[in-house]
Amino acid sequence: MGWLDRDRTIAPPGFNRWLVPPAALAVHLCIGQAYATSVYKTALVKHFGASLTEIGVIFSIAIVMLGLSAAIMGTWVDTNGPRKAMFTSAVFWAGGFLVGSLGIFTSQLWLVYLGYGVIGGIGLGIGYISPVSTLIKWFPDRPGLATGMAIMGFGGGALIASPVSTALLKIYDPNSGAKGWVASGDSVGKLFLTLAVIYLAYMLFGAFTIKVPADGWKPAGFDPTKVKAAKLVTTEHVSAKNAVKTKQFWLVWVALFCNVTAGIGILEQAAPMIQDFFRQSDGVSLVSAAVAAGFVGLLSIGNMAGRFAWSATSDMTGRKRIYMVYLGVGAVLYTVLALAGSTTTVLYVALAFLIISFYGGGFSTAPAYLRDLFGTFQVGAIHGRLLTAWSAAGVAGPLIVNAFLDAQGKPGQLNAASYQPALLTMVGLLVIGFVANLLVRPVDARFHEPRPDRVRSDEPALEA
Repeated sequence: MGWLDRDRTIAPPGFNRWLVPPAALAVHLCIGQAYATSVYKTALVKHFGASLTEIGVIFSIAIVMLGLSAAIMGTWVDTNGPRKAMFTSAVFWAGGFLVGSLGIFTSQLWLVYLGYGVIGGIGLGIGYISPVSTLIKWFPDRPGLATGMAIMGFGGGALIASPVSTALLKIYDPNSGAKGWVASGDSVGKLFLTLAVIYLAYMLFGAFTIKVPADGWKPAGFDPTKVKAAKLVTTEHVSAKNAVKTKQFWLVWVALFCNVTAGIGILEQAAPMIQDFFRQSDGVSLVSAAVAAGFVGLLSIGNMAGRFAWSATSDMTGRKRIYMVYLGVGAVLYTVLALAGSTTTVLYVALAFLIISFYGGGFSTAPAYLRDLFGTFQVGAIHGRLLTAWSAAGVAGPLIVNAFLDAQGKPGQLNAASYQPALLTMVGLLVIGFVANLLVRPVDARFHEPRPDRVRSDEPALEA
């Protein structure tokens, strides 16, 4: 297994750094399937005779495990390099599908919790952070662009997984042509087996092709003194152990938590929400179920595009300023959505698209923000610890929205006014995040690592 070692992944001289993002994207496109679980959610409800909440727990476990495994394994990922981490992620992610399929075939829901939720969730966490620090080291001149390219794959994974999964379910289920068809458990089990094989192969492609730069490598023409000029960008290094002791880490944690919680509030309710906003007094919505499904797809595009576009923009504006946009402008957009979103569908869709693009942008900008504050030494491990904000938001966001909606009425009876308390609560959260981000200052020098002697390769790799 020595071929997995970090030393075996050092790029030779002349290696083209633009070959690295596709390797990272291979992993993120696969684990982004987590956003496509709604494709077979109804089928699992019917197969297990369970409630929506009981099946929804599968996704919740996976997201919680994502944050926990990223936090716990972050240092291991930084120490052992991206190839070993991506290989491990592939084994866990594919293994989760295999165990999950066993649970479906034998009608044991706890096995699906263990498989997709726990085992697959570990693969999610390791896979999410595995290429990040490598990309930041390859693109010290454009870290926002680099992380945006990889992490947009997580947002776009569902765009591929959803139609592919639907097509496979129709192939595997002989009753797929029946009216009101719901996929059988057997077809979902076969889908899991198929996804395990496909994702294992594609993620291993990423693991085999990933490269790390040689010590001392820098892009041709890159002048670190220009980076130095930015107030919040450090050239020092802070360990993961010390980073969590700084107020900067926790201020960014709060900012990310607030941004994610607000975004998940819309994502989790996307389809019923747009129908409820345009429900008439007779209870009939002007938005059909098919249009609502198309709206969900549009939000996925906004999520993916925001991860790339806003993160790349942060290289010019700075990370703190772009987060001010996510949180400050986001709060304004949420307010308009709550008070005037039901006036026209065009306004509603435009507001939701922008809000979700900010949600995605917050994810992809976070690693570059951490790199600015704490340096590149253990940025992967620090990023892993920060992702606990995602786990917490993944639980808090849906809880807040669903609690308010349950108090307003039953599904099918809700309208735009029913959403106002939940949306205005999200505005309050975004304001808290805005203030937290505003308080971020450079990290105190007492947390910096002693500067190690820098050893340069005799033949450093150069950008082609």
